Amino acid sequence: MPWLQLILETTPDSAEQFSELLSEIGAGAVTFLDGENQPLYEPPVGETPLWSRTRIIGLFDAATDMDAVLAQISNAITPVHLPDHRISPLEDKDWEREWMDNFKPMPFGHRLWIVPSWAQPPQPEAINILLDPGLAFGTGTHPTTALCLQWLDEHGANYNEVIDYGCGSGILAVAAAKLGADHVWAVDNDPQALIATYDNAQKNNVAGNIDAVLPNALPDLQTPLLLANILAQPLMDFAERFAAHVTPGGHIVLSGILAEQAEQVAASYTPWFSMEAATFKDEWVRLNGQRHEHIP
Repeated sequence: MPWLQLILETTPDSAEQFSELLSEIGAGAVTFLDGENQPLYEPPVGETPLWSRTRIIGLFDAATDMDAVLAQISNAITPVHLPDHRISPLEDKDWEREWMDNFKPMPFGHRLWIVPSWAQPPQPEAINILLDPGLAFGTGTHPTTALCLQWLDEHGANYNEVIDYGCGSGILAVAAAKLGADHVWAVDNDPQALIATYDNAQKNNVAGNIDAVLPNALPDLQTPLLLANILAQPLMDFAERFAAHVTPGGHIVLSGILAEQAEQVAASYTPWFSMEAATFKDEWVRLNGQRHEHIP
């Protein structure tokens, strides 16, 4: 079925009002988009910031009388004027097919590949992780995930037990298991992430090597490697906790960090770790370090 898009140029103060109006008038879906390529990072807890120029898109059946829709919006916001807007058709596509066609196998380092389940591995002899995008974050396309996968490709076979904190889809946990880890603790505070991790572990025949748990279910144990691909502020908040989970001489790998945050995050870990120089990909950073042999 063909669709029409009503695109409104708004501000953060009025965005919610227009979103509610579009839904009340009959929009099949309402989407918020950045109107001027303005990044938003790490909002405070409980806040949902919007861009200074917020574009709202309401999706309507092609048979909808759009003049009537615009009149309803104008009446509802009087005496405020209708913001800049336009109406454009949306081509009806097989969106699932297009999404599948655009998600291709991706290499990370020399031997590690992420391969969608419907594709043939380009290198069957490589370590191929079968992974489909789903409810939880993590397919390897984001620079922070790619940075961690590249580190695992180079070093991951050296660790028999691993903690993957903030596991998302389980991509790092599965990679560690396929690289030889006997056991991986995959930790996330989102139950959907734990489900996705178990599903992907089963798909890759490593379900017996992975325990996916909520943070409060992680045992009080030490492992030779802890991976945490989350965000800078939680990484700093959890520095002492993470250090307690790493054996003397063990390693920590941190990502989800913007370039301008790297120095501050690294400083949070120097009481327990010898931190190496940051590795960059686009505006994102990976930090890794080795736990001091003598624990302070």
